[in-house]
Amino acid sequence: MFPRRASLLLASAVLALASVVVALVLQHGFGMQPCAWCTFQRLIFLVVGALALAGWFAAGRSRAAGSALAALTAVAALGGVWAALHQQFVASKAQSCAFTFAERMLMRLRLDEGLPWLFEPTASCAEANVPLLGLPFALWSAALFVLLALLSARAALRP
Repeated sequence: MFPRRASLLLASAVLALASVVVALVLQHGFGMQPCAWCTFQRLIFLVVGALALAGWFAAGRSRAAGSALAALTAVAALGGVWAALHQQFVASKAQSCAFTFAERMLMRLRLDEGLPWLFEPTASCAEANVPLLGLPFALWSAALFVLLALLSARAALRP
């Protein structure tokens, strides 16, 4: 049986990676085109998932390493909360999200060129933040990032 910390980190990794799969299905299967902030949040979800997976592997071997990686996962998830709330309250109100922090970061990392099916923004921020079950997409993302931060913080603080 896995220690509690490892279980929390594995759940965080699965949720974070599943969110990217859902975003890709919505984009490529249902035509919900992403903006720069949407694709930037995908990157953060992937970072959260990778850190949580690393923490899951480390948790069984070293308490300190598991706790440290869980804490890093929580910090990355808080960065995702910021990105999602920025999209909701700032970027979605602008006519364009061209050359924003999110777009510049994706371009600097060349993710939009290297993996366009995953990271290329194809909509404006106002167009991309459509409601899903009555809530704007960015708020769903923020809620999931909050959940990931709480799970990871709990894993980090486990004795």
